[in-house]
Amino acid sequence: MRIAGVREAKARLSQMLQDVRRGREWIITARGKPVARLVPVARGGLSLEERIRRLEDAGIIEPQPREVRDLPPPLPFPEGLAQLWLQEDRGE
Repeated sequence: MRIAGVREAKARLSQMLQDVRRGREWIITARGKPVARLVPVARGGLSLEERIRRLEDAGIIEPQPREVRDLPPPLPFPEGLAQLWLQEDRGE
């Protein structure tokens, strides 16, 4: 594992990414304190559903309350209503 400050990371990002592709990890520091880690992306990792579940479990995203197909159909609007609203909003 290698360590670089923000300034160095900005200047050497391409080289750092090449290192990461080879499996090397980088820690990026700001004012001497670690703030980020560059690591290789796991190949054949978690499925989309598993990643979403983990984000929900961590409180980063909220679960979808119900399936989109279970929602009622959108309300129909008369033709030209959106244009009328835009004109009113613009003061035309």
